[in-house]
Parts: sequence; structure tokens; C-alpha cells
Amino acid sequence: MDNYSRMVELVNTLNEYARLYYEQDAPVVSDAEYDKLYDELRKLEETEGYSLKNSPTHRVGGATNKRFEQSKHLKRLYSLDKCQSKEEFNDWYEKIVKSLGYMPELTCEYKFDGLTLNLLYKNGKLVKTTTRGDGVTGEVVTEQVNTIKKLPKEISYKGTIEIQGEGILRLSSFNRYNLTAKEPLKNARNGVAGAIRNLDPKVTAERDLSFFAYNIGYSEMNFSSQAEMHDFLIKEGFEVEGDFELVNSASNAMDYADRTGEKRPNLDYLIDGVVYKINDAALRDELGFTEKFPKWAIAYKYKADEMTTTLRDVEWQVSRSAKLNPIAILEPVDICGVTVSRATLNNYDDIMKKKVRIGDRVFIRRSNDVIPEIMGVAIEGENSISIEKPEICPACGAPVVQYGAFLYCTGDNCAPQAISKMDHFASKDAMDIDGFSEKTAELLYNEKEIRDAVGLMNLQPEDLFGLEGFGDKKIGNLIQSIDKSKNTTLDRFLFAIGIDGIGKKTAKDIVKKFRTLENIMNAQVDELSVIDGIGDILANNIYEFFRDSNRVDFVNKLLGSGIVFKEEEIKTGVFYRLKVVLTGSLPTYKRGEATKMIEDNGGEVASSVSKTVNLVLAGEDAGSKLEKAQSLGIKIINEDEFREMLGIK
Repeated sequence: MDNYSRMVELVNTLNEYARLYYEQDAPVVSDAEYDKLYDELRKLEETEGYSLKNSPTHRVGGATNKRFEQSKHLKRLYSLDKCQSKEEFNDWYEKIVKSLGYMPELTCEYKFDGLTLNLLYKNGKLVKTTTRGDGVTGEVVTEQVNTIKKLPKEISYKGTIEIQGEGILRLSSFNRYNLTAKEPLKNARNGVAGAIRNLDPKVTAERDLSFFAYNIGYSEMNFSSQAEMHDFLIKEGFEVEGDFELVNSASNAMDYADRTGEKRPNLDYLIDGVVYKINDAALRDELGFTEKFPKWAIAYKYKADEMTTTLRDVEWQVSRSAKLNPIAILEPVDICGVTVSRATLNNYDDIMKKKVRIGDRVFIRRSNDVIPEIMGVAIEGENSISIEKPEICPACGAPVVQYGAFLYCTGDNCAPQAISKMDHFASKDAMDIDGFSEKTAELLYNEKEIRDAVGLMNLQPEDLFGLEGFGDKKIGNLIQSIDKSKNTTLDRFLFAIGIDGIGKKTAKDIVKKFRTLENIMNAQVDELSVIDGIGDILANNIYEFFRDSNRVDFVNKLLGSGIVFKEEEIKTGVFYRLKVVLTGSLPTYKRGEATKMIEDNGGEVASSVSKTVNLVLAGEDAGSKLEKAQSLGIKIINEDEFREMLGIK
């Protein structure tokens, strides 16, 4: 295909993608896939020295939706030029330095991933809100945006001013909405676009949106810098979110991008990069604009954490709790530098709600290094087929039953369950049997008919003779590791026996309250449910576990194998008997490090803020936990005060 034909193809494809995104709120590709095609088109235009009339490289945003009233902005809204590598950013910065003759001061801000909005205030009152539209004209969405609770409806400044920012659907609100939604939202970005560009403000209100301000367009007041604008927005009560920094070099700017990239997975909202702007307004005027971008600003974009690909098949895997988990088999796709070929579909109800079928092109999201998840359908396949609900267990053939949203195997001797239970029992945070793995569990199950943890804990050297890969030394090491693991703590044992819903922290909390296994086994539901982090469902799981004669027999047989519980010393220190909540990102310590320091000094780390909490250690982007602590009057400290309490200089 010659360059002209490819340009025509790219223009038509990109314009159709933009029409679906801007006019119908129905994206069919991820931002990263759109950007890749857009960059290819832009390079072809540079090579050929011309562009087609309808090329998207001339356009800011998309066409406005005629269902809404149209309104011209007082000052044009531009898009941002983008770079995706440090080399590209350095090239942009060097051009600026060459043009100005010196290194200018830059501002660094988060690039929010939502819907751009333009707010018009007159005489201190919000009189109109519009979408960006094509940069000149936008859609009037005043009623919709007025449902945003923290958005200032009045400000102290009485002149005419346009304030720009991003409509945002926080991830906590996104997850809360999807819990009860008949049709789940595919992602938070589309969720906010669909909420604001909806004719019914009640739909907008249901999604609990936020507005993050970051710029001032038209104003009767002269601002000398971006920093001055930022201070004005804070003073007037706007949420500005994220770290705002000033830097004087390209290396410092990239340091900011690296730090922000580390924080990104823990934020309660989507960002897809950072934005750099020349701080000085006079220098901006000197540099000016291209047809589409300001020359004095650029967006540095992170690697995509969302892409689209084809769903090839679905496999049902059996977990140690007998739950059947649907695993999507995908056309391999690169996300965040990792090739992804499998993703979770959560459960059968989720498949039905998302209307996913084999053969569809689907949105895949991978965040915080967890297993990727299918978020929804991008394009329905021409020959796609429904995902069948299994009637029998794919591993053992036993009947399958459904409880709530989940399917369960009813078989007593299901191999994947037994193997997974043994692997969990021996894991590092449980009994910590060094040298034992899922592969070993599978060998013992298939070759030696070891079916559970009782068989594992009673293993003798002769039981391992002839097992593939096990010589005398490896046999001796495993038997020694099993014997060593029998001297353990009660919380490790409680985690190891696999009560549904009990993690290692919950196990510790239970032991702190009840102290002995006998007390735990005799505990009532109401006694269990008062423990922080244990709700009625988990409390009932624990209660029912120890009312099942087979499970009690299993526990007693484990104890009969020689397991004894060592007393943990009661630690004292500056946090003795204090319940502490950690929230936000600390400058120096990782969350796990801070947790250990608190526990080593006698404290207890809680997961949520309540009246029983004594102290909150707050870092950057602390969010709703910090707000709740402030409303309850709980003492709040930062990392410096934390270090001071511990005597660390």
C-alpha cells in the first residue's frame, strides 16, 4: 500500500473511532491504540509534506452532539502535544531552550483521564458549563455538572472567568456503581463521559462524579504564571488533586514523572501521564500555538494499562474453595510492557452483565501488577458465540451448583482443589514449608495418593522414595522443613487451614482477640463480627467452619501430627495498644515497612477509619480515609512525625 492510500485509510479509521467516542460515548479501541494510529498518520504527513482536508491532526476533540445546546467558549481550548519517551521529552525541552536562549521553569501536574470541562463564572456564580467539543464550541452540560457535590457553585472572584478541568469518576465510585449496575461501566473514563453527556442529570448524579481544576482560560484578571493560577484555584475551593511541582531542568521533570508513575496504581482516579507547562505566562505568549497545540506545554504519557484484543476462549479453573473461576484466553496483547494472554472474567454473573461472548473484541485492563480483567465489549464479533455455563466440574465431573454470583464444584475428591489447598497450607505466609510447591503437591496427589494437609504433615522419608526429582538430599530437606514448620504460631495455622475469606492479617486480628484455638473454635458470630475488617459474611464463614464435624476432625488430625503453637511475645513500644490506619503514599517508607514498624512497637494496623482508631499516618493522596479521620477528630501525623515518635532522625 502506498503512503497516500495508507493516509486515507488512517484518516477514515481515526475519524470513525472519534465519532464513536465523542458522539456516541461508545469507544471501540483504547486510547493507546488510537494514539498509535494517530502517530503513524502524523509521521506520514510529515514525510509527504501534506495532509488530507479531513485529517484528525487538524482537529481538537470531536464534533459536538446536537442533542445538547451549543455554546462558544470565550477563549479557545487547545489539545496537548504528546510524547511517550524521555528522549521525545528531551527533544521538546531542547527546542524550548533553543528558542528562548535559556532553561525556563516548568510546572509538573497529573494528566487526568476523564472528560474536559469548561466552567464559566460571572459575578462569582457558576452560570454555564460546557464540554471541550471541538475547542471552539462545546455542549452545554450545566445541569449535569451541577450534580458534582464538591464543585464550587460560587467563588469570591466577581469578574468573568472560565475555569477548565477534568470531570472524573473516582475508582471507588466506579466500583461502587458497578456493584449494582444492570450494565457495568467498562472503565472510569467512559463512565464520566457517559454521565455528563447524558440528557438526564439524574443519571449523572448516580455516578458520584468529581471535578479536578487545572487551568484558567479566559479571565478579566491577569495571571503571571501557572503557579499563580494553581493558587487561585485552591483559594476558590476547587479540587486540584495530585502533586504540583516547579522544576528547572529536564532531568528533574523526568524524576517527577517516575515518582508519579510509582504512585499511579494507588490513586483513586485514572491518570495516563503528566503535563509539563512553562510556568511564566509572558514566555507562553512569546512561544504561542500551533494549529492544535500550545508550543509551551506537552503531555508525557505512560505505557497503556488498557488495550483491546479478541477473546478466543474461556477456561473454568477450580480453586481450593471449590469455586469455578472463568479465565479468558486472549489473542496476546502488550499491556504496560507485558504480554497478556489470559484475564479474569470474575464469575458467570459478571459475564452475563458485561455481555461478553467468545469472538468479541474486548477491553482489557491491567493495573497494579494484578491479573488483567476484561472490562467489557469493544466490538461484537460477527460469529461470536455465547459462553456456556458449566453444569459439571471440568476437573472431576461432579455436579456444579451456584451460590450467589459464583459456581462451585460439589465433588469431594476434586484434584485441583486438593492440590491448591496443600499448596496454600505450605505457603510462606502459612506453615512456611520450604521446598514445597504446587508441583510437589501435584506429584504427591497423583503418585502417592496424598490428598490433604494431614497426609502432608505425616509424610515419612519412605513415602517420597521413587518420586520424580526427589533424591536422598531433597527428601531429607523436605522432611526437615515439614518438622520445622510444626513449631508455628496460631495465626499462621489459622491462615493455613483455608477458611474462606481469612487472610494473614485477619488471622492475626482473630488471634489477638481470642488468644487460643479453643476460644476461636467456640466463638459466636456476634463475637467475631466486632473485629475490625470482619463483616457478617466472614464471621459466619468462620463460625460454620468450626461447626462442621469433618473440618473439626481435619483440624484435630493436623494437631495430632505434632503441630504446636509458640507463644508470641507481647511487643511494647511507642505504639503500644494504639490502633493505627495508614493512608496515602509515604515519601520514604513502603506501606509494608511502616506496618512492621508499628507492629514491632506494640501497635495494631487497621484497614479502615472508625471511632476505635487512635491515630492516622497520612501520606500524599490520602483521600477519603483522611477526611473521615478529620471528621472524627482522630489525631493525624505525617511521616516526619512518625519518624520522630520512633526516634529516627
